[in-house]
Formats: sequence, structure tokens, C-alpha cells
Amino acid sequence: MFPPRQRLPEGDAAIRATDSDATLARLSAVRKGYLKDPFITSFVSRPHLQQPRPPLINIGTYVRSEALDELVNGWISLSEQEGMQCQIVSLGAGSDTRFWRIATGEKKSFVAKYIELDFAENTTMKAMAIRKSKELSAVLGRPEEISIENGGTSLHSPVYHLLAGDLRHPPTESLTPLLASPTEPLLSPTLPTLLIFECVLAYMSPAASSAVVHWFTDYFASPPEGNRVILGCIVYEMFSLQDSFGKVMVNNLKARNVALPGAEPYSSYDKLPNRFLQHGWELAEALTLKDIRRDYIEPSELERISQLEMLDEIEELELVLAHYAITWGAKFPTGLNGQWARWGIRRKEVAVI
Repeated sequence: MFPPRQRLPEGDAAIRATDSDATLARLSAVRKGYLKDPFITSFVSRPHLQQPRPPLINIGTYVRSEALDELVNGWISLSEQEGMQCQIVSLGAGSDTRFWRIATGEKKSFVAKYIELDFAENTTMKAMAIRKSKELSAVLGRPEEISIENGGTSLHSPVYHLLAGDLRHPPTESLTPLLASPTEPLLSPTLPTLLIFECVLAYMSPAASSAVVHWFTDYFASPPEGNRVILGCIVYEMFSLQDSFGKVMVNNLKARNVALPGAEPYSSYDKLPNRFLQHGWELAEALTLKDIRRDYIEPSELERISQLEMLDEIEELELVLAHYAITWGAKFPTGLNGQWARWGIRRKEVAVI
């Protein structure tokens, strides 16, 4: 007699399951030596029992992580050069460990607030993992400075804030009550602010994702008098899913009850900057992970990771990486851009073949 067939998650549960995939991929990349992340095991159930991912996934996770780190660290460094603190808002953050990596690094004093927002089911699990881990909790501050609220779905500390919300709802319902209280807004309208969307907007309708970007654009469009605020954003997502390989990706996800309505407007690489240009942003750039691996990773690093595992599927790797991109943009106040206009991923010295 065959065992009963395991039922796949559906609806929001299927989308939430993609966070588990990404977390396990990062755990695998860390254990294989691609990345350093001492905090990832705290967000994995029974990490010692998890199997390693194939080299293709490990390399993709590495390239994604390196590029995102460069952009985020670059933003914090620009704030430091301006003599200011910044704030970071990670939307659909899932089990991301970025806050802890920043908070234990040399730039921690230049981040005034780090806000994460996700489904209530995800934030509840993350809040539980944080409180369970002495290592994670210690980074947040003293015990009396940390509070669990809203039935365990939210967590607050002096810098880090974990919030439950659904970005598919109108921003006046999903963002305004959480971030923009008229009396004491959690999100300051006077600090350089960076938004991060890692594989989030592709799961939303184009109208819903556009509404989210529009809300943040408006929120920082009219800061208090005397302040000139810069708003930045990083989006990591799939694109160009109408070609033959893209259709394979779509069908694979469809078999897991996951749809990608938000990828439809981005059928080609040159359309990616429209994510920001349609809202009047001055800076809008994009790179595929394929291009980042070839031209934007330090040659010494490429040499190092090439020694970690044998990779036979070079063509398949490049096909996959060519369908993922990192897009970044910034909205500058009138007359203010300067060094901020050069924020981005830097091309490295030698290309890899």
C-alpha cells in the first residue's frame, strides 16, 4: 500500500512556503561556505536534519546575497557620509536575518529604525524564534525594551520592529495604520529611507504593487519644512517569464499552487526600471543575476566559490540567473542627488567567462 500523497499548500500558505525554500537555500549556502550568516539556523526547524541544496541553488543564493548586501551597505554608507542615520523597511521579510547582520556590524549606529512587515503567520513564527533565541534577543536590546504585541504577531524594540500586514490590501489599510500614525509615526518622514522587496511583488497584482510604491513615494514627497529626504528601493524578482524557459519556471511554481501575476508587466529586461520611473523616480537601474555573476562579483570571490563545489550545469545556471533581476531606484528631492545618484552595484575588474 502506498503512503498517502502529501497535500501541497494552497493560497497564501503556498506563498508563505516560498520563504521556507529561501531560508533553507541560505542555510545550505552558509554550510557549504558560500556565505557567512551565524543567525540563519535560528530560523530553521531542526537545521541539523536539513539536506544541502544543489550547487546551482547555492550559487544563485550567493549572487543574490552579495548584490543585495552591496546595495544595502552602500545606502547605509551614504547616510553615514551625510552625517545622518537612515531607516530600512523590509516588506515581505520572512525569515531574513539582515537586521542582525547589520546590528552586529560596524555600521549599526547609522540605522535608526529597521522595520519588517509580513503575513501575520510569518511574523508570529519569527517573533517566537526571536524570543526563543538568546542570541537574537540580545541584539535587540535589554529585555524590558522588547515587547510582543497584537496577540504575538508584532514585536518592538528600540531599533527593530516586526509588523504583521498584507500588502495586497490598499495601503491606507495595510501601511498607514502601521507606519504613519498622525501623532507618532513609526516611519520617520525626515530620514533617508530604503525599501527592500525580495521576491514579494511578483506574487501581488501589478495594481497592488504599484499602489505600495506610490504610497511610499507620496509619504516622502512632502517632508516637514527644512528637510530633504531621499527614498530608495531594491526589488529582487523573476522576470521575462514569457519565453520558453520562463514558462517552465511558471509551470513549476503553478504545480506548487504559486502564481506570479506581478511579473507580467516585466516581460523583458528593459522594462524593469519602469517599476520606479512610472512614479517619477530619478534613479532606476537593473541587473540580471547572470550579469552580476559575470561582471559584478570580485574575481577573487569567483575563484573562491568555484572551489567549493563541482558545477556541471553552467548553461542551466545562466538560464536561471538570466530570469532573476535586482532593480534599484531612488527618488531625490529637488536639487539634491550628488553622491546618492551614484548609488548602485559596482562593476568589478575582470569578467568571468
